[in-house]
Parts: sequence; structure tokens; C-alpha cells
Amino acid sequence: MPTGPTRKTKQRDAVRAVLGAAERPLSIDELLKAASRRADGLGVATVYRAVALLLDEGWIEAVEIPGEPARYERSDKGHHHHFQCEKCDRAFDIAGCLDNLRKLAPPKFRVKEHSVTLYGLCAACAA
Repeated sequence: MPTGPTRKTKQRDAVRAVLGAAERPLSIDELLKAASRRADGLGVATVYRAVALLLDEGWIEAVEIPGEPARYERSDKGHHHHFQCEKCDRAFDIAGCLDNLRKLAPPKFRVKEHSVTLYGLCAACAA
């Protein structure tokens, strides 16, 4: 049953603004912390609802890193991979892609998609 247009709220606008300005994928906790600076009365349930709506709209996508909670980023970034800091747990975008990944598959296998995550220390944690 269609519910019509989603009601615009300051809290949802704050979550959208944070994701729009983010240079890396953000967790729900990171979204809550950053968006709370922009809108009073923001709770974790509101952030989850805003993320669900933005996912449904196709404006953001989930970044799945094995063993970690999902993070979220704008869906207009194109194909790229991620770096996971083992100290601060933040995820970062890696531009581009390795051209020879498909060659790693066994003969006659067809690769439909792939995801690469590098692990280590980010610049701040390595210092």
C-alpha cells in the first residue's frame, strides 16, 4: 500500500547532509554523532529510519566489510574499494580498481562482481 511522499524532517535532513558531505563510509554511530550536531532530538532509531529511506531511494548504499557492521555512503561514487583501519575501525574509500582481478579466477569461471578491502592502519593511527 503506497504511503505517499515521506515527511521531511530536520533529523532526516541532518542525516542526508552528513552523508552528502562524508568523504568515507560512515557507521550508524558515526552518523548519529555527526548528525546530532545539526539536529536536536536525534536518536539511533531515527538514524536507522533515515538510512532505510535513503537506501530505498537509492541515494546511499551499504558498504559491507566482513565482520563489521554496515557502513553507508552515497551511491554516486562509482566502483571503488575500501580500506579498514584496524586501530580506529574507520573505513576509507580507495579510488580505482585493480585491472587484473578477473584474471585471478580459475579458467572458464565468470566473475560477475568483486569487492576488495585492504586492512591496516590509517594515516592518523600510523603516526
